[in-house]
Parts: sequence; C-alpha cells; structure tokens
Amino acid sequence: MLDYPFGYIARRSAGRVSHPAVSAAVVFCLAALLVAPAQAALWKWVDSNGHVVYSDTQPAANVKAERVNAAAPPANPNAVKEMANQDAELRKRQMQRDDDAAKSEKARADATRRQESCAQTRGQLKSMQNTNTAYYRFNEKGERVFMDEGMRRKEGERLEAYLREQCPA
Repeated sequence: MLDYPFGYIARRSAGRVSHPAVSAAVVFCLAALLVAPAQAALWKWVDSNGHVVYSDTQPAANVKAERVNAAAPPANPNAVKEMANQDAELRKRQMQRDDDAAKSEKARADATRRQESCAQTRGQLKSMQNTNTAYYRFNEKGERVFMDEGMRRKEGERLEAYLREQCPA
C-alpha cells in the first residue's frame, strides 16, 4: 500500500493504483447514467383512429412518434398571495416591535422624570421644615412676598400630599 497525503490509502491491484475517492466518483457517474433513462419521457403520436395519444411509453416502431418535453409542474396559484401575506405579517411584527420599543422608552423617560421630581419635592419639603431659613414667593407683580409660619405649613402639607400621591416609597 502507498500512503497519500491527508490520510488516504490507495490499493494496488494488477499494477494499477486505485483511490477510494476515484472509485466513489466512478460509481456515482454510472448511477447517474442509469437513472437518466428512467426519467419519464412524454411521447405523442396519432393512432390508427386519428386520435392524438400522449404516453410515457414509446409506441411501436412502425408508428411515427415525437418526443415531447414534459411541462413543469404547475406553480402554486396562491404563492403571490401567500408571499404578500407573509410580507405584511413581517411588517406588522416590525411595527409592533418598534411601537413596543417606543412605549418602553417613553415609560423609562417618564419614570426618570418622576424620580427627579420626587427628589426635588423631598428636598423642598426638608428645607421647608428648617425654621432658620426665610422663604419667599413671587406675587403677580413679580415682587418678593415672604412666607410666614402658616404659609410654610400649608406649603409643607401640599408637598407631602404630592409625595404621597406621586412618589410611592
């Protein structure tokens, strides 16, 4: 035996070297040649009564016949409709995914905004509870109006109510 690259082993037979891949290729080609005649051929001829006959077997030798290529199998008549439906479903799923992503992003932005607002309100409430600091508001004319103890208490109650309603935990 001779060693070939890639681990192939060849056999010596009657002075010739045969390779397994070559043997397999020869067998494949022979099988392909034998299968070709087995494929159905369509024959057309006119019988003795004048009728046109189509058959997959060749008529007798004395009958003039012609070989006709078989027509391709009919295409799926609903193929276009099915493709359009599949395409529409794909677009619908993509739009749904985009809508879900937009809703998710909006919900995330709203949650962030709410957290910031709650943190700011908690800070305002804490500073309102500090009695050492003077607080003021601006009136309609844009002038400063200092908040007395009653106004600060009302503002503190308003901030606490906001926190209870809008800022759980």
